Amino acid sequence: MTHPLRFGLKLSGQDTSIEELRSVWRIADEGGLDHVWDFDHLASIGTGGPDRVIYEGWTLQAAMAEATKRVRFGCLVTANTYRHPVVLAKMAVTVDHLSGGRLEFGIGAAWAEIEHEMYGIEGLDHRVGMLSESLRIIKSLWTEERTNFDGRYYHLKDAIANPKPIQRPCPPIWVGASGVTTLRLVARHADVWNIAGGDVEKVEELTAMLMEACGAVGRDQSEIRRSIQFGWDGEDRGRLIDLCGRLLELGVTEQVIYLRGAQPIALAGKIAEALPDLRKLDRASARQ
Repeated sequence: MTHPLRFGLKLSGQDTSIEELRSVWRIADEGGLDHVWDFDHLASIGTGGPDRVIYEGWTLQAAMAEATKRVRFGCLVTANTYRHPVVLAKMAVTVDHLSGGRLEFGIGAAWAEIEHEMYGIEGLDHRVGMLSESLRIIKSLWTEERTNFDGRYYHLKDAIANPKPIQRPCPPIWVGASGVTTLRLVARHADVWNIAGGDVEKVEELTAMLMEACGAVGRDQSEIRRSIQFGWDGEDRGRLIDLCGRLLELGVTEQVIYLRGAQPIALAGKIAEALPDLRKLDRASARQ
C-alpha cells in the first residue's frame, strides 16, 4: 500500500502568543500545507523550565477548527494520562464536528514526570497499560451504540456517546511511540505512527521494530502511515529538501516541521514557500 507525501507545521503552544498561533494556522491553511499541529503539556517543557507561558492543547484545537477552512489539524500528541478516555473521546468528536471532519487524532502514553508530580496526576507508572485501554474505549465510543468495558484502569457500563464523529468510522488515529510496548499499540490501533526527531538511523531501527510488532498481531505494516516531526532553522532550503527526501525513502510520508525559535511566523512562511519543491519529492518517488 502506498501513501501520498504530506507536510505539516507544528507550533507547540508554549513560548508563543495567541496571535502567533493564529498566524501560523492561517499560513498552513492558505499556504497549501496538509496539516497543522500543537502539543499537549500543562507546564512548559525543555531547558527554559516549567514556568513559561503555555496554552492547553485541546482548547487550541477547537480554535484551529474555527480559524481555518481547509487544512487538517491535531495534537502531536495528546498525553493520555491527563484526561479520562470518555472525556477525551467527547472532546475529539466535538472538535471533529466544529471543523467539518478535519481532525487528526494524536495520542501517546505521556512522559513528563514533573507535570504528574506537580499536579498530582496518577498513572505515569502504568501509562502504557492505560493507553492500551483508552484506545479500545475511545474507538468503541466513536463506533458503537453502547460501550461496556471492565479493565484494570477504566470501567464503563452501557456508556452512550453521541454524536458520532463526522469522519467514519472515526478520525485517523496517530499514536506517538518509540518503545517496544507502545509499538505494539501502534500495530494494533494506529492509522499513523509518529516519532520525534530527524535521525535517519533511528527511523530505520524503529521501523524494523514496528514491522516485528505488526507481524506479532497479524497487521499489514503497509496499512500504517509513518510520520516524523523534526525541526528546521529556515536557513538552508536544500538541507530541508534533502532530509525530507531521505525520510520519504524510508517510507515516512507524513512529515511535520516543528517551528522552534523566536520567529515562528517567518519560519512558517519559508516552509510554505518551499512547499512546491517539497511536493516534487513525491512525484520523483512515483517515477522511480
